[in-house]
Amino acid sequence: MRKKPNWKIYASVVMIALSALFYYIHYLIFRDAHHIFIYLLGDIAFVFIEVLLVSIIINQVLNEWEKKSNLRKLNMVIEVFFSEFGKQLLGYLSAFDQNLDRIKKRIVCDDGSCDLDLKPAFRLMKKYKSKIDIESVDLNKLAAFLKSKRGFLTNLLQNPTLLEHETFTETLMAIFHITEELSARDLKKLSEVDRVHTKGDIERGYNSLMKQWLSYMQYTKTHYPYFFLFAMRTNPFNDKTTVLI
Repeated sequence: MRKKPNWKIYASVVMIALSALFYYIHYLIFRDAHHIFIYLLGDIAFVFIEVLLVSIIINQVLNEWEKKSNLRKLNMVIEVFFSEFGKQLLGYLSAFDQNLDRIKKRIVCDDGSCDLDLKPAFRLMKKYKSKIDIESVDLNKLAAFLKSKRGFLTNLLQNPTLLEHETFTETLMAIFHITEELSARDLKKLSEVDRVHTKGDIERGYNSLMKQWLSYMQYTKTHYPYFFLFAMRTNPFNDKTTVLI
């Protein structure tokens, strides 16, 4: 089957033909080929500068503006996520993380100013592996909480803004996986193999969620320091959190 020519080819041919026609009309009226070629060469020479201005400089400025705009929208979505869901899940699971003390002092502040340097925490988080005490986790309670938020998580995944943030989407998928695993099992009769598997799923989702929270805190501290103070007072890793100053 023969492919139909692209409409852009037709448009290009028409534009070139119209240009040639008007140059010819200009020549018929003024009989001045010298004048035509002077302006023709001048226009062609300016095309290269125009390409530089439009496709490189202006396009770069617009792309940077669009990235900043998308980043603001994305972090608004992430803030809603942590306010409605993420902080509660982190707060619950962190109580059973036996390795949390290794990083806790880097992500929790007790003073009023809360001038916390998160860079050391980022370095530690790259190598950090949680150790969830699965025997102490109330899996039925966790499953009920995750099921209650299923609709909320589904709506988040449908948000086109999240397509710009692959790691956050992966975090949501890891949490969805935990939800599905807990929903598919009889939590009262877990075999040892299933318990180990569940522990691994929870730790993977929890680790990913911790990194997302830390990244969001860094963004908040840089761009919205007043909100960062509130976020630290409601820090899910601090068992002394309070919204009161």
